[in-house]
Amino acid sequence: MDTHRLLIKLSNRILLQFVIALILLAVAITINVDFLKHFYLENQQTDTGIILNSIIAGILILGLLNLFILLLRYRREENAISGFVENVEAIRKDPIEGLNTHSLIAKRFATMKSINLAHGEINHNALAAMLTADESTRLGVVRFINNILILTGVFGTIVSLSIALLGASDLIETAGTGLDGMGLVIHGMSTALSTTITAIVSYVLFGYFYLRVKDVQTHLISGIEHLTSVFLIPKFVKRSEDIINQMAGLIKGVIRATEKMTETQEVYKASALTLQQSVESNKQQMDKLTSDISSIKKILRDGFRLPAPTPGQE
Repeated sequence: MDTHRLLIKLSNRILLQFVIALILLAVAITINVDFLKHFYLENQQTDTGIILNSIIAGILILGLLNLFILLLRYRREENAISGFVENVEAIRKDPIEGLNTHSLIAKRFATMKSINLAHGEINHNALAAMLTADESTRLGVVRFINNILILTGVFGTIVSLSIALLGASDLIETAGTGLDGMGLVIHGMSTALSTTITAIVSYVLFGYFYLRVKDVQTHLISGIEHLTSVFLIPKFVKRSEDIINQMAGLIKGVIRATEKMTETQEVYKASALTLQQSVESNKQQMDKLTSDISSIKKILRDGFRLPAPTPGQE
C-alpha cells in the first residue's frame, strides 16, 4: 500500500502558517500602533467608522476562530488515518485498535463492517457522497463569513459616502460659511477609506486560510477514500472473480468427492461379488459333504448289516 501521501499531515503545515500569520499581524499592528490609532480612532466626528471597523474585525476574528477549530479537528483526523495505516502495515487483527472511535476512518470501518455482517451491498460511491456532504456542512459558517466579509467593506463604504453626502448637503446649505459640513465630508471619505482597507485586508487574510482549510479537508477525504478502495473494500466486498474462483474450487471438490464415491461403490460391488462367490462355494462344499456322509452311512449299514433307518431318522 502506498502510504506516503496518507502520512502527510497537511493540517500541521497550515496551523504553522496560521500562527506565523497571526504573529506577523500582531507585530505589524504593534509597530504601527500610533498610525493606526490616529487613522482609526482620532479626529472622528462620529462613531460610525469605529463601529463599522469593529464589526469587520469581529467577523474576521470569528471566522479565524472557526478555521482554527476546524484545523485542530482535521489534525486529529489525520492522526487517526496515520494510526490506521500503521495498524494495517503491522497486520493487527483490529485495524482501528487505539484509535478514537469517533474519528472518520473508524466510523467508515464500523459502517462497512456492519453492512458486511448484515450481508448488505457496500456502495462506495454512496459512502463517499455522504462523507463529502457531512464535511461540507462543517464549513457553513466560514463559507458564509468568506462571502460577506468583502461585502462589509462595501457596506461601510456606502454608509461613509452617505455621511459625506450629508456633509456636502450641509456645506451647500450654508454656502460655504460653515466648516461642519466640510468636516463631515472629510470624515465620511476617511471612514470609507478605512472600512475598505479593513475589509480588503481581512478578506485576503481570511480567504487564504479558508482555501487552505478546504485543501486540508479535500486531502483528508481523499485519504479516507484511498484507504477504503485499497483496504476496506477488498476486506469486506467479495468481487465476482473471487466468487467464481470459489465456485470453481467447490465444483472441483464435488467432482473429486463423486469420483471417490464411485471408486468406493466399485469396491463395494467387488466385495459383494466375492462374498456371493464364497457363499456359493460354501454351499457346494456343504452339499458335497452331506452327500459323502450319506454314502458313508449307507456303506456302514451294508457292512454291518444294520437295519434300514426309519423314515425321518436318516
